[in-house]
Amino acid sequence: MSNPSILVTGATGTVGSALVPALRDSGAQVRAMTRNPHYALKGAQTVVADLHDPDSITTAFNGVDAVFLNSPSTADAAELQIRFLDLAAQAGIARAVVLSQFGAAHGSPVRFLRWHAQVEGHIRRLNISATVLRPNLYLQSLLAFADTIAQGTLAAPIGTAAVSAIDTRDIADAAAAVLTSNNHDNETYTLTGPRAITHAEIADALSTATGSSIAFQDLPPEHFTAALGSYVPQWQLEGLVEDYAHYSRGEASSVTTTIAELTGRPARDVADFARDYSAAFTRP
Repeated sequence: MSNPSILVTGATGTVGSALVPALRDSGAQVRAMTRNPHYALKGAQTVVADLHDPDSITTAFNGVDAVFLNSPSTADAAELQIRFLDLAAQAGIARAVVLSQFGAAHGSPVRFLRWHAQVEGHIRRLNISATVLRPNLYLQSLLAFADTIAQGTLAAPIGTAAVSAIDTRDIADAAAAVLTSNNHDNETYTLTGPRAITHAEIADALSTATGSSIAFQDLPPEHFTAALGSYVPQWQLEGLVEDYAHYSRGEASSVTTTIAELTGRPARDVADFARDYSAAFTRP
């Protein structure tokens, strides 16, 4: 696809903010979708639209060749994504790349995996060329716990289970490669880091990068819930506990080489993430 115009939803999020410059560097014309009319991303045209507002989405599609769909974490995320994809198909959008999740399945005990499977199933029934990306646990999700980690503790209800966690910059690079090529229609790609790592190994990598002692603490799920209950909505907290139960059962440890195959370079290791983000985990 030569110089395509691509609409990026979630453009200000962890993946989207890395995807916009990756697309720009590839020569694509980038339209960054945001709800904030005062937000601007360098090298992108900002379009104000909201997944809850179908008319704004339809307007955002004007002149667009392809879309990247990554919705915010809301209780109605699956419904919002399905409606967005329906509108994209009606608008004649040629290609969609949908961000799903490692292990998405209709029968999963994890609600987030069921929701993603619902969206994946829907897009396959539409008249639109689609690619699904299924990344594993984001290493950047650790940034939400940066203050606690900087105090010396990485805590989670995961025990000694290993997860092939991935750097979101690699997800963005893979998405850019797929969005600017005609060779990935109707494919589903599982995206992982280069190896499966335990949270104790993540703590060790952060310790090395920061020069501080950071230890992993395995938390019972009820303690994890109590610690986050004041900050996270109940539905999301219950989903996170289900996610971590999925990880602790060893169901997210397999490793793929898809990042290297799509981008031409190996996926970033946890040591790379720890080095690049060390300031966030360093006590002032």
